[in-house]
Amino acid sequence: MSTIAAISTPLAEGGIAVIRISGENALDIASKVFEPMSKKPVNTMFGYTCAYGKVISANSVIDDGVLTVFRAPKSYTGENIAEISCHGGVFIAKKILREVLSAGAVPAEAGEFTKRAFLNGKLSLTEAEAVMDIISSNGEQALRAANAVKDGALYRRISSVSEKIMHALGELSAWVDYPDEDIAEVDSDSLTTILDDCCRELEEILSTYDSGRIIRDGIDTALVGKANVGKSTLMNALLGYERSIVTDIEGTTRDVVEDSLRLGDIVLKLSDTAGIRKTTDTVEAIGVERSKKKISEADMVLVLFDNSSELTDEDREIIDEVRGTRAIAIINKTDMENRLDINYIEENLGKGVYISAKNGEGTDILRKRIEEMFHMEHLDLSAGIIANERQKLCVDKALSSLREAREVLTLGMTLDAVTVLIDEGEQALLELTGEKVTDAVVDEVFSKFCVGK
Repeated sequence: MSTIAAISTPLAEGGIAVIRISGENALDIASKVFEPMSKKPVNTMFGYTCAYGKVISANSVIDDGVLTVFRAPKSYTGENIAEISCHGGVFIAKKILREVLSAGAVPAEAGEFTKRAFLNGKLSLTEAEAVMDIISSNGEQALRAANAVKDGALYRRISSVSEKIMHALGELSAWVDYPDEDIAEVDSDSLTTILDDCCRELEEILSTYDSGRIIRDGIDTALVGKANVGKSTLMNALLGYERSIVTDIEGTTRDVVEDSLRLGDIVLKLSDTAGIRKTTDTVEAIGVERSKKKISEADMVLVLFDNSSELTDEDREIIDEVRGTRAIAIINKTDMENRLDINYIEENLGKGVYISAKNGEGTDILRKRIEEMFHMEHLDLSAGIIANERQKLCVDKALSSLREAREVLTLGMTLDAVTVLIDEGEQALLELTGEKVTDAVVDEVFSKFCVGK
C-alpha cells in the first residue's frame, strides 16, 4: 500500500498541530522534511522515540517541531508511522503537509489510518467503530461505553458466542459430510442447549441497543403542549439561554425549534414544537402538522401542562395524540395554585413530573424518570454494548438464524437444514466483527471518520 499523510489535529489555530505519515516509506519521507538537532538520521530512529528538530523546505526552515516514530507492527496502523508536531497554525500545518506530499506521500482518505489498523489486524470492526464513538462522545457514559468496546468488550462477547457456534458446526459438518464414517451421532439435546445459550447471549447483547444508541446519539425528544403553556420557557430554562421566543401571545412558536441540552449525563435533542390546536392561520397550521410528525418520530415526548389552568379540549387532544408513545407528563407552574385535573392526566400518561420552568425546580426528578424509562440506571457499560444500526442488524440476523435453527431441530428436520441456518448465524457474527465483511461495508464504516484519523 502507498504511504499516506494527513493533518490529524483540527484545522484551526492552537497550541500544536500534528501531521501523521503512515506506510512502508513513512520514515524515509519524514527524513526529507525533518532534520533532528541530534543529526541522527530519521530512518535509524527506534520506535516510540522522539526527536526535536527543524521542519525544512528546500533548505529553508518552516518551523521547529518534534518528530515521533512508531515502527511496524507496534503502531496504531500496524505500519511505520512518523508524526510531526509543529506550532498550531493553519498555514504552517498545511505547508508541512504539502512538503510531505511532495516527498512521496499521498493524501489520506477519511478514516484511512483507522481503516489500515483494521485491515492490518490491529482492531476489529467493532473496535474501529468505537474509535469514532470516542471522538464524538458527548458525555461520561458515552465515553465509558465507547472505551469498553474499543478495548474489545463487545468483540469478546461476540467471539464467545461464535466459538460455541463453531463447535456445533464442527460436529454437524463431520456428521453430514461423512455419514458412512464411524462418527458419533449428533446429540440433539446438547445442540439445543448450545443454541439456547447462544440465543440468550445474543438477546442480552441486542437489548443494549436502545440504551447504547441513546448514550451515543442522545434522546430525540419532542416537547409538546397547548399554546402558551410554557414550552419555550422550559426549553430556555433547561438550555440556560434564550433559544425560543417567549411571549404571552398564543401560537408564537410557529415551527419546530431544535437544540441539544445536557440533563445530568443524558443528552436531549430537544424539539420545541408548535402548540397543537385547531387554527385558521395557514402558517401556524403547517407548524402543527410538523409537530405531529415530530411526535411520531421522537424517542420520547415531554408533554407540558399548566398547573394553574383547567384541563382544556386542546390538552385532551394532545393526550390522545401522544398516547402509545414514550411520554412523560410534566406539570408546569407548580409555584401557582392548582386548577388542573391531574388525575385525568396521570390515568392516561402515568405519574407526572412536577416542575417550575420559571425557576428550574424539578429537573433532577425529570432526569431520573428519563433514566428509568430507557433502563439506563442499571446498564453495565463495561460489558460491551451495541450502539449503531449496522451492529444491531448483524446481531438481529444472527439471532433470527439461530432461533430458526432451533425450531428446525425441534421439528426433527434434516441436519443439513440445521447446519445451513447455524452457518448463516455465524456469518452474521463474522460480519459484525469484520472478520468476513464486504468492501462496501468497510468503506461505509470508515467514510464516517474525519481525515487524519
